[in-house]
Amino acid sequence: MFSIIIPTFNNLKYLKLCLKSIRKNSKFDHEIIPHVNVGDDGTLEYLNEEKINYSYTKHNSGICEGVNKAARLSTTNYILYAHDDFYFCPRWDEIMYEELKKFKNNLFYLSGYMIEKKSVNNQFGENIENFKEDVLLKNFDKIKIDDFQGSTWAPHLIHKDIWNKIGGLSEEYYPGTGSDPDLNKKLWDIGVRIFKGLGQSKVYHFGSIVTRRVSRTPNILTESGSKGGKIFLLKWGMSIKFFKKFYLESNNYYVAPLREPNKSLNFLFNLLLCKVYYFYIKTISLFRKKSS
Repeated sequence: MFSIIIPTFNNLKYLKLCLKSIRKNSKFDHEIIPHVNVGDDGTLEYLNEEKINYSYTKHNSGICEGVNKAARLSTTNYILYAHDDFYFCPRWDEIMYEELKKFKNNLFYLSGYMIEKKSVNNQFGENIENFKEDVLLKNFDKIKIDDFQGSTWAPHLIHKDIWNKIGGLSEEYYPGTGSDPDLNKKLWDIGVRIFKGLGQSKVYHFGSIVTRRVSRTPNILTESGSKGGKIFLLKWGMSIKFFKKFYLESNNYYVAPLREPNKSLNFLFNLLLCKVYYFYIKTISLFRKKSS
């Protein structure tokens, strides 16, 4: 059915749980392809024993390069990108499949819903050591989430033809922050207008984010205030926040496919702020080059 791409970096305990949840809670058979960064914690041996196909780098290639390498091994029509610290809840794939049947073409981006441990007061466990799987399985369906607009979150699903057309994830975003909205911007530019989060297709997210960990790089922080946010701004001439608000209409209820943004005064004013910040970053970059 889907090719589930999972980048991992010496996170074997969580990866095992993630794979267990896919096998246990999926309705359909899926192709699972991890990308192993380093893998000297036993990950390589485990995947070989389980006869799971994977891609591999001896170094931490981050999320983007790793996902792209693993995606090249896929043999299905759909690429689903996931984190290694996800627990997939029952019916996650059935809900996505039912949504797929509604589309007449491949111009879509679907996302599941991440149950974040903080949002549920850690009632299902803060980490793998105190994970309450039985409690999650009894209660995840009671968390009622409407379908939502403009998701940039994993797990996300796109057609392999579209993935190949846009070149997958952009590897300049190493180790990964900013790459998700960048993917959506590339999809927007080829005509995708369905960016739909499926509120009942759920995963539990522990939030270890190990593949984004880079030693001695304290400036890599968050999606919008970081190296990734600056790359996005310089690449597209707008901030991630602006793109998500005015193009993707993120965090609104899903109603219909998106349209071109309304060029209101609010839109133009915020775009101007983006341009000011853009030229500020460019000027600072040029000054640093001349000083070095």
